[in-house]
Amino acid sequence: MRFTEEHDALRRTIRHVVEREVTPHIEEWEAMGRFPAHEVFKAFGSAGLLGLEYDPAFGGQGVDHSFTVVFAEELGRMGFGALAMAITVETDMATPSLHRFGSDDLKRRFLAPTLRGELVASVAVTEPDAGSDVANIRTRAVRDGDEWIINGSKLYITNGAQADWLCLLVRTSDEGGYRGMSQVVFPTSTPGFRVARELRKLGNHASDTAELVFEDCRVPVANTIGTVGRGFQQQMAQFQNERMVAAYSAVGAMELAIERTVAYLRERRVFGEPLLAKQYVQFRLAELIAQIDLLRQYNYACAEAYIAGEDTTRYATIAKLTAGRLATRRSRS
Repeated sequence: MRFTEEHDALRRTIRHVVEREVTPHIEEWEAMGRFPAHEVFKAFGSAGLLGLEYDPAFGGQGVDHSFTVVFAEELGRMGFGALAMAITVETDMATPSLHRFGSDDLKRRFLAPTLRGELVASVAVTEPDAGSDVANIRTRAVRDGDEWIINGSKLYITNGAQADWLCLLVRTSDEGGYRGMSQVVFPTSTPGFRVARELRKLGNHASDTAELVFEDCRVPVANTIGTVGRGFQQQMAQFQNERMVAAYSAVGAMELAIERTVAYLRERRVFGEPLLAKQYVQFRLAELIAQIDLLRQYNYACAEAYIAGEDTTRYATIAKLTAGRLATRRSRS
């Protein structure tokens, strides 16, 4: 993959926004267990960063996927996983289906203001008894005239406590398994909706993660994204964006960790010399750097395949698996 001056300009823009709007507040937001999503997303939206690949007619930038690679790597380099997670939930987990399959009306009312940073979005799939097993979700939408009546709950929902709308996966028929599901744009101002609780986590404290409850919530059937009954398939396609951007951002985060480690090893002296002078330390660093570089190049191959219109399911799955395991090795080394 070849990057141009336009890609470099994007990197500079992201770093400028992060240094101005994010870096000074990281410790405060982590201590609070919350960051002000509407304020921060507005800053990113004003800089044109929340809809890089999306249609300019709805506020996107209309560029190709290589710019998303740069965007995700730079989010990883922030050293603030809570915000990186929250932003990518909006850009690559909650909005891809709406952009691909949604009606123009839904895009005008929900996608466009989200890309401007005026609305916070979240994706609501996981449930207490159905996490990775998406085919077993139970949250139900029953049609009543021109409305869906929604009942159920969702768990582990990032941005759930601050979201203005959800890309909500629900059952809309009695068909079992992956059949009979639909994606619905669900405004969180809808009566009957509530945030049951915010979850305490081991890390990423500033990223709110919530349990959501739906009790006889009524939303228009017109809020359905794409085709009724095709929600599972649409969500599976949306998951590929999620996996790819997670792998891209992991490379940025690991690269920053290596840089900080090297800086520390230069300063820390033992037996009269810097730790970095120890041969074993150099070997371990070289091994980790080589593995990060291999993952980076694999990510680029995945991105190029995506740009070419290929099915990247295999690429994205392998990249996510490798990124998670390599990040764990890096943190232990």
